Amino acid sequence: MKLIVGLGNIGREYAHTRHNIGFMVVDELARRWGVSFDRTDRNAMYAEYRLPEKVLLLKPTTYMNLSGVAVGAYADFYNIAPEDIAVIQDDMDMPCGQLRIRRKGSAGGHNGIKSVQQHLGTGEFPRFKIGIGHPERSSQAVVNHVLHAFQNEEKELIEKAVQEMADAVECWLREDIEAAMQKYNKKPAKA
Repeated sequence: MKLIVGLGNIGREYAHTRHNIGFMVVDELARRWGVSFDRTDRNAMYAEYRLPEKVLLLKPTTYMNLSGVAVGAYADFYNIAPEDIAVIQDDMDMPCGQLRIRRKGSAGGHNGIKSVQQHLGTGEFPRFKIGIGHPERSSQAVVNHVLHAFQNEEKELIEKAVQEMADAVECWLREDIEAAMQKYNKKPAKA
């Protein structure tokens, strides 16, 4: 069994913000697979798919900083190993639209990832990152940046990045993390 977690903030006002890139990717996977997030349990909306193995798509219903509550609950309930949990996140330290896949790693200042690490008790889970660009260096600028929508010139890059990251997650499911890293860790697409 695999668990695919899109990190984001629940609520219409956050729907198309930079911090919700994880939700955008799992929404794209749900669209491709013909499933919907019509069930809520353990602090998350979820959808099920079979490949033939069971795959759960997860959107935590807590805010970003508490995302690990849902991830830990699903991992415990279904006895899912950390290496079988893909977490899709935004990354401010990469250019807008760039993809990076890692087998494991640190939180790198990302509060959603810190929460997932805390609730899983490890950082040994795959990260599927999409760059959202970085604002000027101040804490208020960072908050404003991640909670605002993409600008016009960024929208096409992000649409392509969401499609490619959904492809990368499917590659991970069909093959493994090494195949996904080799194929999708590259420079940002051009709009």
